[in-house]
Amino acid sequence: MSDKLKLPNVFIVLICCVFLIGCSDQPETIKITFIGPLTGGVSAGGLGGRNSADLAISLRNESPDSNYKYELVSLDDECKPNIGVQVATKAAADKNIVAGVTHYCSAVAMGTVDVYHKFGLPVIVWGAVLPDITYGNDHPEIHRVNGTMINQNMVAAEFMIEQGFSKWAVIHDTTDYGKGHFKYFEKALTERSGTILGTFGVNPDQQDFTAELTKIKALNPEVIYFGGLAPTGVRIRAQMDKLGMDQVFQGTSGIVSDAFIDGVGELAEGVLAFREGAPTEKLPGGKMFMQAYEARDFNEPAEAYGAFAFAATDLIIDVIEKVGPDRKLIREELNVIREHESIVGPITFDSHGQNTIALITKYVIQDGSWVLWEDSEYASGNRSLK
Repeated sequence: MSDKLKLPNVFIVLICCVFLIGCSDQPETIKITFIGPLTGGVSAGGLGGRNSADLAISLRNESPDSNYKYELVSLDDECKPNIGVQVATKAAADKNIVAGVTHYCSAVAMGTVDVYHKFGLPVIVWGAVLPDITYGNDHPEIHRVNGTMINQNMVAAEFMIEQGFSKWAVIHDTTDYGKGHFKYFEKALTERSGTILGTFGVNPDQQDFTAELTKIKALNPEVIYFGGLAPTGVRIRAQMDKLGMDQVFQGTSGIVSDAFIDGVGELAEGVLAFREGAPTEKLPGGKMFMQAYEARDFNEPAEAYGAFAFAATDLIIDVIEKVGPDRKLIREELNVIREHESIVGPITFDSHGQNTIALITKYVIQDGSWVLWEDSEYASGNRSLK
């Protein structure tokens, strides 16, 4: 009687063993967080970055050589520092998330660096350009794959002086992003004997710029420099037209977006902007990235920083494949990355986790598209900025 009772138990053990063996063949799922503005005025950049990170995850999951399966946990920081801190804390406190691809907006990235340091979550910034994000702290968890606004504004000042301009008025938003751009542009321009006739700080949510633009019109500058993001830039450029102002409009990387062109329509013609890194189609892996992105039928374009989000995600995955899904080991490996091949070119992090990107690309809007300056009719002399 006792033997008969034991027999089913043997079968149960065998069944459990078979189940466990089968389960052991399934790779472990590793979570990586993506954080960016998925709603709000600059959501185009965030959605393009999210899609690009998701593309990197999907391509790796399709590879038979991958040791793990990867899952992207996407969180919306709304380009607001307080929201950014909330979602950064949520991600960092989740022990199942081992690394992050974080932030398009500089003010948000600045507000979250201490959170990632406190929880020991290694992250790679994919879009925010304020230098202090990496250089303003000694947090070993913080890295950035894109460049900063320092070289961007040096190139911008030098280029505009070469085009024969000498007098500017400046409008910048009062976030760390806008103030930072003004700081570095003013320094670079002054060193090259350019003149700023007036400077106006504005709230990024401000709707009416009549007062500021009326004062600028009286100053009669040749160029209006705008340090801020696309939604504010759209409003300023549109209101310039209503006041009969035909000055050259010079923006920063924050307006390099299809959303800016869509927002101002024909008034976008001749607008200038500068961004670190080569155009996506000219990146070492740019064509592959664009083809793979288009094949996924995403609802939104990759936008200017999509390739950086892809490169950041892909680098994190490479590191996990090498050292395993351990936050400390991932952080330590990221801190010694040198000449790591990626679609944006070799990635080398300096002692502050900053990728050493020197190339700055000059853009002009021509016929409804952002065009590389060197390829434009403006550069050839067939069209004039003035």
